[in-house]
Amino acid sequence: MDILINLFKEIAVFLVVAYLFSKTPVFKLLLTKDFSYSDYLILYIFFTSMAIIGTYFGIPVHGAIANNRVIGAAIAGLIGGPFLGFGVGLTAGIHRYFLGGFTALSCGISTTFEGLMAGLVHSYFVRKGRYERVFDPDVAFFTTLAAEVSQMLIILLISKPTTEAVELVKLIAMPMIASNSVGAALIMSLFRDQRSHFDKIGSSYSRQALRIARRLIGELKKGLHFQSAQKIATIIHEETGVAAVAITDREKILAFVGIGSDHHKAGYEIASSTTKSAIKENKIIFLDGTNDHYICPISEKCKLTSVLVVPIRIKDEVIGTIKLYEQKNKFFFKINEALGKGIAELVANQLLSVRYEYQKNLLTKAELNLIQAQINPHFLFNAINTIIAVSRRDANKARDLLMHLSNYFRKNLKRNQDLSTIRDELNHVNSYLEIEKVRFQDHLKIEIDIDSTLMDIKIPTFTLQPLVENAIKHGISKILEDGIVKIKVFKNNGDVQINIEDNAGTYVEPHESSGLGIQIVDKRIKNLVGEDYGVKINCKSDFETIATVLLPGRGTI
Repeated sequence: MDILINLFKEIAVFLVVAYLFSKTPVFKLLLTKDFSYSDYLILYIFFTSMAIIGTYFGIPVHGAIANNRVIGAAIAGLIGGPFLGFGVGLTAGIHRYFLGGFTALSCGISTTFEGLMAGLVHSYFVRKGRYERVFDPDVAFFTTLAAEVSQMLIILLISKPTTEAVELVKLIAMPMIASNSVGAALIMSLFRDQRSHFDKIGSSYSRQALRIARRLIGELKKGLHFQSAQKIATIIHEETGVAAVAITDREKILAFVGIGSDHHKAGYEIASSTTKSAIKENKIIFLDGTNDHYICPISEKCKLTSVLVVPIRIKDEVIGTIKLYEQKNKFFFKINEALGKGIAELVANQLLSVRYEYQKNLLTKAELNLIQAQINPHFLFNAINTIIAVSRRDANKARDLLMHLSNYFRKNLKRNQDLSTIRDELNHVNSYLEIEKVRFQDHLKIEIDIDSTLMDIKIPTFTLQPLVENAIKHGISKILEDGIVKIKVFKNNGDVQINIEDNAGTYVEPHESSGLGIQIVDKRIKNLVGEDYGVKINCKSDFETIATVLLPGRGTI
């Protein structure tokens, strides 16, 4: 009974050690089942130390030692697998062997075996996809119980003289089996509870971060300014519960919500040297209020004593800061420190997205203007000459052509959207073709064959116009015989295919400075729906040219 009581006293020491270990950053290694080599090394050192301490704290009994050494090896094996369990068991076993005694060899072998056995239990649960079971106190209890029973058997088999081995086992078997099994279960229970605590904190952080992210969506559509900053600061203040939240650009306060808002005003220039340093040096600054104090540069009566300043970065450029404050005697939770960093990244990503969309819209408008600039001079010159010629012989026809010309340019000027339907594209091209048919008289024929179910598919604006103009300008106008332009829209293996065909076969690959209209159409399609789509031109010399536009079945949206 004395042996049992003393062994349980040693278990109490182990529990204190395990508790202190669970409060260190190293314990976070146990939150994952994928260990690096450095992780294994750290765990090996800790559990080997525990096993060796168990030996030194042991109780001398008949030339042997009743001890809690197995706990270090067993828990190492359960948590880290056979590799770690064997390593800890072997090291602790060799240490025990060199301490001597008639059970030195048997104890050295049994400790190695116990660590390996626990590691095999770990492997079993991993194969079954039940890794969390290795932290189950019941598993730790029965694994250690089986390990200690095996140790007693090994002592009986190896230790000599056998009579002394039998007497020793009678004395130590029950105390060691009971104390070590219960001790391993208690330590594993402590580890499991700490892991659950970390999981709850992580879940709470994730929910809080998701709520903030959900509420922030759309608040930065027009960039970071006084109004959007005020809304963002209010959301962060409500969700984090910190004493105050401030948002700045590089020079002034854009918003301030919470304690101190009576003297920290939106529009004021940044007065804090801490904020200026964070912006200038592009780094996060944390004054925890204990070791480093925040001192308000505006008011001596300010209650704020700690601050986290997180730069808002777009690429490598600091465009402002988010600041979280706490007041005196209020602990600044680490979760809020992590949240502050995450929120700054979220705001930066949204601003980057806004900037990207703005630049994308500018590029789209520039491309549309470039296509318009290419179309208008050529077509206008030819159209005016055609109308002048027609007006001499048919005033009504000339008036119709003027209406078509007016309609064409009116739609041209209004077409500033990125996308339009195939129906709208055809209506626009139709006015162009009516004038060109008169210009070429009977020399030009137009054939249109379109799947009616595809008329409302969205495609980039000015997709058809450059291709149709190219067929006429660089095709039909180059041949003496009658010219035919065919416009076909049909389904092709789930995609939408648009063909602009002419019977001239005079297409020549454009120089870099020419053919911009077709190049822009191809680039815009690829940017919208991917490299598998776009414009391809196939020409059979003096026979036909086919410009193919391939789009996904849903169109470009």
